[in-house]
Amino acid sequence: MATWTCPDCGRRFGRKNQSHGCAPGQSVDDYFATRPATLRRAFDAIARHLARIGKVRVEAVTVGVMFKRSRTFAEVRAKRDRLVLSFLLSRTLEHPKIAKALRLSAHRTAHFVDITRVADVDRDVRDWLAEAYACSPV
Repeated sequence: MATWTCPDCGRRFGRKNQSHGCAPGQSVDDYFATRPATLRRAFDAIARHLARIGKVRVEAVTVGVMFKRSRTFAEVRAKRDRLVLSFLLSRTLEHPKIAKALRLSAHRTAHFVDITRVADVDRDVRDWLAEAYACSPV
């Protein structure tokens, strides 16, 4: 999966010398320890769905939890009352659930969806995550 491990923080990346916020990893349990249980349940629904799709590495750091193949294709960041789920697609979505979209390059757009409960991880969100997984490098 990954081709380079940062000698300082021990995290693995898809590209050698990948630029990153050099932060040590932690467990998902530690990340959610002080957050509302509803957010942890929503996260677990996302993680279960991605595990069904294929091989995914889950990497928690202080600011969020990343889902990776060789590179990050989706990420969850907990706010006080919601999770902000972001995922990368090779197209730009226009949908009411998309809170924000950020064009990163000609073929990559980051999309952001607010998740407050398990029910928000619905068919649309699951389909977008499956697409993000499919178009991420192996």
